Amino acid sequence: MKLSIVREDILKPLQQVAGVVERRHNLPILSNLLLRSANGVLTLTGTDLEVELVTRIPMEGGEPGEITLPARKLLDIVRALPEGAQISLEVDGEKARLRSGRSRFVLATLPAAEFPTVDEITSPLELELPQGALRRLMERTQFAMAQQDVRYYLNGLMLELGPQGIRAVATDGHRLATCVLAEDPGVAEERQVIVPRKGVVELMRLLEEEGEPVRIQLGDNHIRILLDNVVFTSKLIDGKFPDYRRVIPEGGTVRVVADREALRQAFVRASVLSNEKYRGMRLVLTDGLLQATVHNPEQEEAEEEVEVDYSGPRFEIGFNVAYFLDALNAIPSEQVRIEMTDANSSCLVHGEGEDSCKYVIMPMRL
Repeated sequence: MKLSIVREDILKPLQQVAGVVERRHNLPILSNLLLRSANGVLTLTGTDLEVELVTRIPMEGGEPGEITLPARKLLDIVRALPEGAQISLEVDGEKARLRSGRSRFVLATLPAAEFPTVDEITSPLELELPQGALRRLMERTQFAMAQQDVRYYLNGLMLELGPQGIRAVATDGHRLATCVLAEDPGVAEERQVIVPRKGVVELMRLLEEEGEPVRIQLGDNHIRILLDNVVFTSKLIDGKFPDYRRVIPEGGTVRVVADREALRQAFVRASVLSNEKYRGMRLVLTDGLLQATVHNPEQEEAEEEVEVDYSGPRFEIGFNVAYFLDALNAIPSEQVRIEMTDANSSCLVHGEGEDSCKYVIMPMRL
């Protein structure tokens, strides 16, 4: 196997694929990337057995072949080379020789035959979506995913496809984020799949605000997304996602409308003195005013007041300030609406006049 390529042509694809590779793994082959050269195309593949990423790079000349190389070392070498550097790679037995200008590197290899690859998806459900729309859908919900929860089905993002559109839902049991893209994906029957956390993180790195539409293939156990010269494949979490509809409160009697940015900045300032573990914040509502108070174990205190559209009796409730900030950061509207019933019930947060994205936050006892 021989190939020659310009640094800039391989750097970005290499960064994309190397992101999937775990730094430490019981299987040495999983620390490597699979490089395959054939028909004027260099294919790079990285996997951790849960997520697989394949990129294709057009190139001229070279000799066909395939080999695996250490992902991190290869990326660090290419990144450290000067701009416009011409890189040549030649595989000789169990060693790969990489040259660029006066630089020489010899890397250990492992056989390509040992590299694990994901099986083809048989009879997939296929659909096409605007890339930016899919990115926004995931961006506005993924922060609410659980991390290493024993309820494994919460450690991912649920995508619900149906004639009404595509909905993304994430929850960690303390808050819930849901957003819907009202675009008929051409799916006759409603279907739910759960994409694992790592798959969501890697996919967010690939999707761009502006870009070609993406093709999505859904199999029984995998989701595959095809972008320009990139193929992303992830295993799906096998489990039953909770019924999110039962969690979303309706008909809250306490209703507040506020300037989103003013509220966000006030909560950011107050959060500086919050308890690092519990992040508790007390909200007190009186006519036209919201007061946010935070205490910590050092007996320090922060207090913020924000003018809001609220009329009614005095109302007190406690929340995790970080959860509230995540929701406010995800809402694009200038005005935000907060709906509550009592101090022991969940709070609903969404953009004023815009309810395609909704955020539910459980209260805290303070």
